Amino acid sequence: MRKLLLGLAIAAATAGCATMTSPTGRTQYVGAVSQAQLDQMGEQAFAEAKAKTPQSKDSKQVAYVRCVVDALVRELPAGSGQGTAWDTAVFVNDEPNAFALPGGKVGVYTGIFKAAENQDQLAAVIGHEIGHVIAHHHDERITRQLAAQGLLGVAGEMAGARYGEGAANTTTQLGGMAAQGFFLLPNSRAQESEADVVGQQLMAKAGFDPRAAVDLWQNMIGAGGSRPPQWLSTHPDPNARIGELGSRANGLLPTYEQARAAGRKPRCG
Repeated sequence: MRKLLLGLAIAAATAGCATMTSPTGRTQYVGAVSQAQLDQMGEQAFAEAKAKTPQSKDSKQVAYVRCVVDALVRELPAGSGQGTAWDTAVFVNDEPNAFALPGGKVGVYTGIFKAAENQDQLAAVIGHEIGHVIAHHHDERITRQLAAQGLLGVAGEMAGARYGEGAANTTTQLGGMAAQGFFLLPNSRAQESEADVVGQQLMAKAGFDPRAAVDLWQNMIGAGGSRPPQWLSTHPDPNARIGELGSRANGLLPTYEQARAAGRKPRCG
């Protein structure tokens, strides 16, 4: 009976979902929400960020970010936002971070300029974040979270029916921790590694030096503080990440050189 209920829960949680292959060959479960809904969520999240966080009034700084974003977006695959004027914002926040959202939104915190010392390093940051969008990571994350919530609800009901309400609550709480640690977060690390791949390829095609991604992460490590254990982190180990970025950069040099020869030579600052 428990196996049957679990099977029904899985079927209900994944109903309406689809599979697709990610840029690095992973099988992705997507489709819990439509692209129009994703774009709307991105628009709303971006508007909330603008309402809550002051934006930079430094016109040169804003133009610098806009220039890097435009150069990267021009190289996006067809159907992934190419030709769309992506909305950008520079937020006054000391955290060295950036993000991109479905619907063509890019936000950069002023703190990132402490780590990204030139346009190539900034392109590594923004290319990575855009990589999350074009690799459908937001769709994948939402689909997985909805599936996890559906399974936890059924598990809690099963425990409650047999052992009472207290057991149901405990099962749901412990199940949430297990899903976070072994179901959702490991996927997040896979997405982070994948966004590195996509972003580094994108920056090379746009004429930014892919080797700058290595320098960026060395700077990030220098600026960073304590880190959680890797198995509870949503990001890959920094040293392993740098090694992978360095190896990949060598293979991307011909792409970078071809882009430069074709006239793609960003002059953002």
